[in-house]
Amino acid sequence: MSEHTYKIVELVGSSPTSIEDAIQNAVKRADQTLRSLRWFEVVQTRGHVENGQVKHYQVVLKVGFTLEGEYPI
Repeated sequence: MSEHTYKIVELVGSSPTSIEDAIQNAVKRADQTLRSLRWFEVVQTRGHVENGQVKHYQVVLKVGFTLEGEYPI
């Protein structure tokens, strides 16, 4: 089994619809510029309230991806 090294970046996803859509939006966008995405962790959830109603959802994610190339052990 090979060894893996991961890099972690922090993203903020948003959606007017739901927390799940905010997560999907962030991961989908990150996948356009980062290769080998492997996992995510939601570290913060927040939203925008207007006139007593939730108008927008935001999530802060940590996203991990595998670094490419081999390294000596």
